[in-house]
Amino acid sequence: MRHMSFWILSLLLALIVVVPLVYALARQSGAARAAADFDIAVYREQLGDVERDLERGVISPETAERTRLEISRRILEADRSRKGAKAGAAPKAATYAAAGLGLLALVGGSLALYWRLGAPGYGDLPLKERIAMSETLRETRPDQAKAEAELPQQAAPAADPEYLALVERLRRTVAERGEDPRGYQLLAQNEANLGNFRAAYAAQRKLLELTGDDAPADGWAELAELYILAAGGYVSPEAEDALDEALARDRANPLARYYMAVMYNQTGRPDLAFGLWRQLLEQSRPDAPWVPAIRAQIEEAAMRAGVRYSLPPEAPAAGLPGPSAGDVAAAQEMAAGDRQAMIRNMVEGLAERLASQGGSPEEWARLIGALGVLGEAERAQAIFDEARTVFAADPQGLATVEAAGKQAGLDL
Repeated sequence: MRHMSFWILSLLLALIVVVPLVYALARQSGAARAAADFDIAVYREQLGDVERDLERGVISPETAERTRLEISRRILEADRSRKGAKAGAAPKAATYAAAGLGLLALVGGSLALYWRLGAPGYGDLPLKERIAMSETLRETRPDQAKAEAELPQQAAPAADPEYLALVERLRRTVAERGEDPRGYQLLAQNEANLGNFRAAYAAQRKLLELTGDDAPADGWAELAELYILAAGGYVSPEAEDALDEALARDRANPLARYYMAVMYNQTGRPDLAFGLWRQLLEQSRPDAPWVPAIRAQIEEAAMRAGVRYSLPPEAPAAGLPGPSAGDVAAAQEMAAGDRQAMIRNMVEGLAERLASQGGSPEEWARLIGALGVLGEAERAQAIFDEARTVFAADPQGLATVEAAGKQAGLDL
């Protein structure tokens, strides 16, 4: 009913504007001709008065002649004005057609603009009511299990059989040891690498249980991310709880802030999502992993929040060295020993460049993680200690390096 009232009111306002314009167009030329006719009638009456005054001897013949000439001149001017108005007047059909086009442009353009910028079918709601609706949506949204159940079944990604055998061995080892935090950390990471996000978040959740109150903010943020990946990008109540835990430990945790904004955007609070994303975008390095995702969503969130916002120019990000598409294709056809040698050569090249030229926190983190995978724990620890010194004055860079050290199981 409220929606129908809006359209009725809009139509009435358009008619109030257009009808007077149409009426003015229709009578404009007629009014001009009527004024000229009135002037000519007055002048002719004045000529009659001159003749009567001459007969009574009130004015002299010379004065009467001059007056006749002046009045005649005015009659001629009025007649020319009347003929010009008639000749310049548009036909009624053209006048009405122009008025109709104006009405169509006004009403049609207004409707098109509203359809583009407005919300057809969505009633005008006070801010308080919108917030209440958002809270209801947030409280009644599906849980993790239901969100996962609604996702279509997807085939498992292809993986190297040797890698699959190693992960299977890791699963058995973790099951046998039971209370080994390092085992669950490795299991969560490798299950995620295989796309087994349910198994990954189960392992990550067990890791956090074993760690207890000492669990870092990054660990809870990673649990939330695994929940979200398992649900196809949806932020469930379980994921939100994990984000709350992360932010309770570190209000500046970037991963938790990003996903909390995603949750707000999904539950009808684009204003809160925009605020979090804008702040995080302004504080992040150009090559931070969440930056492209923010840039892809923030303008729409700003528009829905009623904020005029334009993305700043995209800053160039330092590219991380790594294998090209050709390298990857070639590695697939290599024997296991050759593939290991290729990876080691890439790692050595990165280590040499960082030692001589330096690099970004992400590059140091990548080197630490690669050395951990290769089993060179002592060297990874040495690189980690050096990176902490390099980025001691850079809190965000230091956090990136320390996150890599935690994943590699190094001493912090």
